[in-house]
Amino acid sequence: MKIVGTFFYVGYLRPAPGTWGSLAALPVAWAIHIAGGFWLLALLTVLGYGAGLIATRAMTAGSDDHDPSHIVIDEVVGQWIALFPVSYGAQRVGVDITALWPGWIAAFALFRLFDIWKPWLVGQADRRGDATGVMLDDVIAGAFAAAGVFVLAALFHLVLM
Repeated sequence: MKIVGTFFYVGYLRPAPGTWGSLAALPVAWAIHIAGGFWLLALLTVLGYGAGLIATRAMTAGSDDHDPSHIVIDEVVGQWIALFPVSYGAQRVGVDITALWPGWIAAFALFRLFDIWKPWLVGQADRRGDATGVMLDDVIAGAFAAAGVFVLAALFHLVLM
């Protein structure tokens, strides 16, 4: 369970293990996209959520800390969700995903912003105080970040056209 929850021990990096987890998610998302495109990334995100939920439950069982900082699988899943518009867009127009590098930066920055700030639904999920809340707050932060990436891309392309 520890290897999943810490995303291959990335969660033990200091300082800011959540940021390290989000950074580690980026090259893995790139490899997944190269191997199978957006749909493989989406499938592995769903599977990652399930595995993360199981790992988080096991790693926090009997502990007062419902969200220890070394558990970063939630950040990985949230970061992958934030990258959905980039992966889907690259696949749809048939370009190398690295050509959409501004989207990568926006996805990372927005996800970290929403994950740290915890506005509205992100904060509500985080306050659950259980493994579902640990995973769900990052899923919602990832969805907010993905929406932000989509809006920024739309604005960017409207300005250039």
